[in-house]
Amino acid sequence: MSTQTIPSSSISDPFKRLQITLNPDGTLTRLNIFGRTPAKPESSDDSTAVLSRDIPINYSNNTWARIFLPKQALDHSSTSAKKLPVLVHFHGGGFILFSPDETMSHEFCSNMASELSVIVVSASYRLAPEHRLPAAYDDAMEALSWIKTSHDNWLENYADFSQIFLMGGSAGGNIAYHLGLRAAEQVDSLSPLKIQGLILHQPFFGGVERTESEFRSINDPIFSPCDSDLMWELSLPIGVNRDHEFCNPTVAHGSTALERIKRLGWRVFVTGCDGDQLIDRQIELVKMIKKKEIRVVSRFVEGGFHGFELADPSKAKALYVALKNFIFSSI
Repeated sequence: MSTQTIPSSSISDPFKRLQITLNPDGTLTRLNIFGRTPAKPESSDDSTAVLSRDIPINYSNNTWARIFLPKQALDHSSTSAKKLPVLVHFHGGGFILFSPDETMSHEFCSNMASELSVIVVSASYRLAPEHRLPAAYDDAMEALSWIKTSHDNWLENYADFSQIFLMGGSAGGNIAYHLGLRAAEQVDSLSPLKIQGLILHQPFFGGVERTESEFRSINDPIFSPCDSDLMWELSLPIGVNRDHEFCNPTVAHGSTALERIKRLGWRVFVTGCDGDQLIDRQIELVKMIKKKEIRVVSRFVEGGFHGFELADPSKAKALYVALKNFIFSSI
């Protein structure tokens, strides 16, 4: 860690970079225009490998989920057929941007469902700063509870509720981690869902003191510390700094809920790349989890950048292989 500060000459306007405007009432105007992909609940096209559909979760909070089902599952609908593991997925965007129907997120989840032969439930959550943390964690917990009570026929017919994995990318990885902490304390109320592990894909964590990888990324055109600082400023509870537990999971040697995760036998998969400013944070997290004697698999690759496996689906092939090994090694 370093206590140095980033030179002001290296800082561009993060509002412009993120294409957002902060309004006087504390809301955001999100100017970034990313493609959205509609769900595809039915298809007679043989080239369609994955079906998807949107299901509301909480009308008051406008939260919902997009379910991705490998089409091949429809060919084995008998009650004796082997059901599929479920990945409960949360998208990235620094807690302030995006949704499950954003095209990169949709394609990533669809490809995972196809490549891994799993059901993906991509759950939305309320965005900050209109809804600061822990609102996203609350919504994640509600989504998990919704899965067990939804009576959705895709889940009832094809999902193996004994093989649940909590997963997220970037801010979604942060959400999956904190959801895991909550779920571990409420595991009895989640039956018949049985969580097997957490999958943290380039998870978004931070802290007050800069890491070496953050300094290396001062001028990163994709995702710089200035960008992440603004995201934390807009998403953390008002009045706290980046050493709050929502941002820095290693403060006070980690949550006491980690002991519960250890006793439950859950496993943790953490993946990142050295082209991402967050890699030092992710390595610190892995070290802490190992000290807690929790089974953890880490995968850190050379090069890349934050979100590179979503931006270029061909780069995700190796990730899918690693995820498949992680998921099915417990079955």
